[in-house]
Amino acid sequence: MNVEINVRKNDRVVVISGKDEGKKGRVIEVLPRKGKVIIEGVNVIKRHTKPNPRRGVQGGIIEREAPIDVSNVMVICPHCGVATRVGHQVLADKSRTRACKKCGAAIEKQ
Repeated sequence: MNVEINVRKNDRVVVISGKDEGKKGRVIEVLPRKGKVIIEGVNVIKRHTKPNPRRGVQGGIIEREAPIDVSNVMVICPHCGVATRVGHQVLADKSRTRACKKCGAAIEKQ
């Protein structure tokens, strides 16, 4: 699944559909081949793990974030603070940057 993903690591996003609709969080990891992202505090699942002394895994019930489809999240613009689609702008020095579709401001990497 080769999808162009406009969401990057450390972006603030809001979930727009699914069981965690309305939750906001920071992107921990982007999985472009699967078209998914992992967001801090969103889509938390419980995993029952066996202890593994060689790896130092204690075992028990562990809570962690599961991937969520990238189509179910929108980037929060750092300037206007609104969930927005992401466009692209070509700057004067011919470099491209991501831009907010609502206010037009550049979305820099934080």
